[in-house]
Amino acid sequence: QVQLVESGGGLVQDGGSLRLSCVASGRSESLYTMGWFRQVPGKERAFVAAISRSPDSTYYAASVKGRFTISRPNAKNTVYLQMNSLKPEDTAVYYCAVAEFVDSGLATRSDYDYWGQGTQVTVSS
Repeated sequence: QVQLVESGGGLVQDGGSLRLSCVASGRSESLYTMGWFRQVPGKERAFVAAISRSPDSTYYAASVKGRFTISRPNAKNTVYLQMNSLKPEDTAVYYCAVAEFVDSGLATRSDYDYWGQGTQVTVSS
């Protein structure tokens, strides 16, 4: 079993920055993909970014490319999402997820096996 805990959400002004963190505990020795999704009321959960281990690659939704950066340092149980130039439309609950059997930045939502409980990001206009 893998447990995920997100942190770093909050209220930020238009154009500001936040960094989200996700820490995984449990079965962390295997290769897997970690990703970020977001969801707003009335809409489906949307992909934001993902990072795989082998090969080491990143993948971003077009709406955040150039503004967000996903990283996974040597502490491989932790993944970050650096969010710059935030816009009101980025307001959502952000979820961290891990895929235990798929090691690819192209993993789809159904490939992810574990999910955090989410952290709220609100960007004021």
